[in-house]
Amino acid sequence: MLQLLLTVAAGLGGYFFSRNFVRNRLRFVDAIHGVWFPLVAGVLGFLLAWPLALLPLISAAPAALFGLGVGLGSATGARLARRMDDTRHRLTP
Repeated sequence: MLQLLLTVAAGLGGYFFSRNFVRNRLRFVDAIHGVWFPLVAGVLGFLLAWPLALLPLISAAPAALFGLGVGLGSATGARLARRMDDTRHRLTP
């Protein structure tokens, strides 16, 4: 049960952290709107969490789910940054 809780927490933590970071800090960087950005962010997140798989309670599943969460969160954050950027420049009567 503890391993399942750690796996879900890693996935959700990676998703929410990367979504907020991309939306708030990287919204003026053009590279986040590229096609490869979420994939590269997810792979780097997985590689960052991979050494934790050597610990006894953590297997490779939390590292993989963390990478997946980072990739999906960065894609969502980039979409939200694009949406925020579009609504700020529109003229309203």
